Amino acid sequence: MISRVLSAELKEHAGQRVTIAGWVHRRRRLKSVSFLLVRDRRGVSQVVVPPGTALPAEESVVRVTGLVRSGTQAPGGAELTGPRIEVLAEPAQAPPFGLYRPVVPAELPVVLDHAPVALRHPLLRAPLEISAASVAGFRAALDRLGFTEIHTPKLVASATESGADVFSVDYFGRPAYLAQSPQFFKQAMVGVFERVYEVGPVFRAEPHDTARHLAQYTSLDAELGFVRDHRDVMAVLREALAGMLEAVRLRAARAVEALDVALPEVPAEIPAVHFTEAKRLSGEDGEPDLSPAQERWLSRWALREHGSEFLFVTGYPMAKRPFYTHPDPARPGHSNGFDLLFRGLELVTGGQRLHRYQDYLDALAARGEPVEPYEGYLKAFEHGMPPHGGFAIGLERWTARLTGASNIRQAALFPRDLHRLSP
Repeated sequence: MISRVLSAELKEHAGQRVTIAGWVHRRRRLKSVSFLLVRDRRGVSQVVVPPGTALPAEESVVRVTGLVRSGTQAPGGAELTGPRIEVLAEPAQAPPFGLYRPVVPAELPVVLDHAPVALRHPLLRAPLEISAASVAGFRAALDRLGFTEIHTPKLVASATESGADVFSVDYFGRPAYLAQSPQFFKQAMVGVFERVYEVGPVFRAEPHDTARHLAQYTSLDAELGFVRDHRDVMAVLREALAGMLEAVRLRAARAVEALDVALPEVPAEIPAVHFTEAKRLSGEDGEPDLSPAQERWLSRWALREHGSEFLFVTGYPMAKRPFYTHPDPARPGHSNGFDLLFRGLELVTGGQRLHRYQDYLDALAARGEPVEPYEGYLKAFEHGMPPHGGFAIGLERWTARLTGASNIRQAALFPRDLHRLSP
């Protein structure tokens, strides 16, 4: 492996001569001495430079060898002295703003336009570290529960998953579409592995220009077979959330501290309220869905009444759910589907699915939809499928809500939206 000491490890090497490497984060010149602050993936190291020494430009890539000396004034309690500085690469131009500044002195459009360098700022990088830890926790939690990770196509022949607009592409002279979700594939794979999950991109061509919508985002999907009903799916989702938060605590502690994030506790059993009761509590408005204001009210109610920042809303009307949603046998017109609210926002959608072939034919007929576009999807159900269900978490929405970001683009790497296709 590379013989190099990272900034977070420097204190452990007091009295030793070591090599560090990274970017020049900041230069500080005093009368009798100068300092280089060198940034790497674990933090910042301080290098004491003799007076009169030429200092590389900020964001130069350097390798520095020197003697480690303990110092209470230095970042991390240690600094490098007597350095030999090697410049590995010099910047062709200065960054759009000072990356060493404790707060980001730029508006979001400037950050997004210059993302490859702007994301080097510790506060802009931190949400992405939390995002990465969340994915690791999601995978670990589902692995423990016997799930198999799958990777499904993102180019599909028909646009049938939902009512959302889709992106069409020319696929060797015939039309194809970017997948809106892995829904049909993960259901089919329940017939192979019983329990599956996927972490991957999904595409929605909905012309939303808001602080919480993206045209491409990362979806954390899971599907499991042999469920009794949607409550088994909700129990697995609870475990996934707990695993994600535990991984954030362990793997992204520095980012959590930098952003002053208050990590929520996941109750042993997340409180749940039926859709009809949720509407009654939050103010009935006649709509077969919850408004953003009602979602915020219900989240405050859950925190006040149950001490939980998470709330399940179950039993959404069938009219507002996809055709493959399993109806509630005890409540005509309602579904075995749910949403999970987190800090005032819908975070997760899930539920139990239909699993009998004839039920699918009946559901499509009831909605006046032809069978032909779904023939490929329905083949799995011709050969026997167990009762099953699943859910999907939007990673960027989760990260934005967790970190308190005002715009989902602050939690996305190179976001794609109504206006942005680069960088």
